[in-house]
Amino acid sequence: MLENYFPVLVFLGVGLAMAFGMMGASYLLGPKNPYDDKRSQYECGFEPFNRVRMQFDIRFYLLAILFIIFDIEAAFLFPWAVAFTEIGIIGFIEMVLFLFVLLVGYAYAWKKGALEWE
Repeated sequence: MLENYFPVLVFLGVGLAMAFGMMGASYLLGPKNPYDDKRSQYECGFEPFNRVRMQFDIRFYLLAILFIIFDIEAAFLFPWAVAFTEIGIIGFIEMVLFLFVLLVGYAYAWKKGALEWE
């Protein structure tokens, strides 16, 4: 039975060897010219903050959550569009209900001002 897992072990070994080989080659062959700007933190285009525990505005998180919600919506639309001819009218009605629920959520977020950035 263990001989069935041998190809998986070979695949895992080759993958790990390639990953570590590429990291080692980039370390050995890559340029090494560090300077202060390269070593500094990157804060999404902002200058690095003086305090580490600085509170962020909640709108960053709200916008990220809204992006994830609508990204998931798009991820559900692609398989539905591919299988549209096989699922028939029931699948169409279910997708219309799904989009309606998302539209209600979008209208609620818009009304609450979650999409305003001032």
